[in-house]
Amino acid sequence: MVNVEHLPHVYTTLQNGLLNSDHHSTNPIIHLMAKLTEITTKPTPTKNATTSWGSGLLFFTVAVVAVALAAVQLDTYETVAYPLHELGETMHVPARKNSASLPGVEKIGLGQLSGPEEIVYEPNSGVLYTGCHDGWIKRVMLTNSAADSVVEKWVNTGGRPLGLAVDESGNLYVADAYKGLLKISTDGKIELLTDEAEGVKLGLTDGVVVAKNGMIYFTDATYKYIYREALNDLLEGRPHGKLLSYDPSTKETKVLARDLYFANGVELSPDQDFLIFSETFMRRCSRYYLQGEKKGTIDIFAKDLPGLPDNVRYDGEGHYWIAMPWDNSLLFKNTHKYPFLRKIFAFTLKHLRKVPDLMKFGGVIVLDLEGKAVGGYYDETWGMTSSAVKIGENLYLGSVTKPYITRLNLTQYPLN
Repeated sequence: MVNVEHLPHVYTTLQNGLLNSDHHSTNPIIHLMAKLTEITTKPTPTKNATTSWGSGLLFFTVAVVAVALAAVQLDTYETVAYPLHELGETMHVPARKNSASLPGVEKIGLGQLSGPEEIVYEPNSGVLYTGCHDGWIKRVMLTNSAADSVVEKWVNTGGRPLGLAVDESGNLYVADAYKGLLKISTDGKIELLTDEAEGVKLGLTDGVVVAKNGMIYFTDATYKYIYREALNDLLEGRPHGKLLSYDPSTKETKVLARDLYFANGVELSPDQDFLIFSETFMRRCSRYYLQGEKKGTIDIFAKDLPGLPDNVRYDGEGHYWIAMPWDNSLLFKNTHKYPFLRKIFAFTLKHLRKVPDLMKFGGVIVLDLEGKAVGGYYDETWGMTSSAVKIGENLYLGSVTKPYITRLNLTQYPLN
């Protein structure tokens, strides 16, 4: 049998072997396996062939694990600790469980929408806009029957449209993950407003909102990673996000806040005196003051959320609707807590293109004007829910992955 006391020696042998091997030598893994064999070649009495076979299998398993750990340890990808001291007890939200199975829940645009990440409603035309994975921004004409809703291809950005906002004239503003901040006129003309700030290119333009005075506020989730690499930002653990503004009159882009943990959705307060924006990987919504004595400062609006916040939308009735693609599952907690575990996941993502599923469920929570929990809806099938918009008596949910928009009647299923 292999004594567990040998493991540190095995690991050290592996690490030294990988570090000291050169390109002229035998394959380093084969060389290391030979060294590992030497560690246990001392004759040991065995009762029978079965015991010997079992010892060999155990040793082989230990060797493979040791090789894997050594390879991960020597990988140049760095992970750091999150500031977990800033977190506390998870907020309790009186949410409705198994919401997807409620009678009357509808699927709009089924099969015609590819990952409708964000939803915005233009009240003058009665059109709902959504951005899809294939670059198309589609217009949805809503009807009482989901089956009768009309989905129209409108404009293709050539990138990945995420956050959406409309101004009072009906112009659409798009936070495109690859292109930057875009403006699309009512006749479908695309204009690039900005794709950099302070000489640094935007990495992953994410959320956007337009103020009544025309100022545009938006987020760059991470300047280091592009959209398809976004999971690496979570695994690394460093704050690469920014909150920005764009002034159409001067065409100036300003960084309002930096060093944010994946800056995501952004929304204005009812009086437009502050912004609320999601810091997804810290499970909180922060507040940036636009006016008053606190102008230019940041504090926490709501923290220790039961999941990772994405887009935030105000409903005009005293409530913020915050989409949550992931819950604060046990696996996520441990991934968040341990940098080496995140390094292992980053290694498997890099070499195997796979990571464990960190979520158990997704959905939406509702906060009042003070950041206190009012209620919510969640379901195990609602993972990757990315936006929630209340229009009339209905709630519309967007998703990064699903081929439809979910509609839930709030009169039939109220928050309380």
